Amino acid sequence: MTDAAADKPAFLAADHVSWTVADAEAVATFYKDIFGAEEMFRMGPLDAAELPVGKDGRDWMESHVNVAGAKLMLIMLKIADNLNFQLVQYDKPEGRGTTPPRNCDVGGHHLGLRVDDVEKTSRYLAANGCTPMEVIDITEGPLAGKKNLYVLDPWGHQLEIVD
Repeated sequence: MTDAAADKPAFLAADHVSWTVADAEAVATFYKDIFGAEEMFRMGPLDAAELPVGKDGRDWMESHVNVAGAKLMLIMLKIADNLNFQLVQYDKPEGRGTTPPRNCDVGGHHLGLRVDDVEKTSRYLAANGCTPMEVIDITEGPLAGKKNLYVLDPWGHQLEIVD
C-alpha cells in the first residue's frame, strides 16, 4: 500500500478559466477592446479527422478533451495579472448545445472580476453591450460595505463584478 500523502501532487496555482463560445474571434475582440485583455496565443483549428487515432482506437479529441469527432480552436487571453482566460470554439461535432447555462443549472458558472468601482463599471459595461442586473449592496455580515453586480456579456455569459 502506498502512502497517500507522499503520492499527493502539489497544486501550485490557478492557471486559467475556460469558456466554450460560439464565436471565439468575436468574444476575444470584445474582451480585448472592452476589458483590456491581452491575447497570449491561439491554436487551431484542430480537427479530430486530421489527427492520428490512438492505440485504443479513439480519436485524439475523445482521448484528450472527451469530445469524439471534435474540431476546435482556442484563444488564450490575459484578462488580469492573475487570470488567463481561454476561449474555445467547437465547430464539430454536430448537436452541440448553444445556450450558456444559467447560474442555477448544473455546470452553471460565472467569471468574477474585481474592480475599483462597481457602479461605474456597470455604466461602462452597459454602454458597451452588456446587460447588468441590479447592484447588490451588502450591508451586513463579513462582506458588509461591499458591492457585487451580475452582468451578462453580449453572448449571455455571466460575469460577477465585485469591489
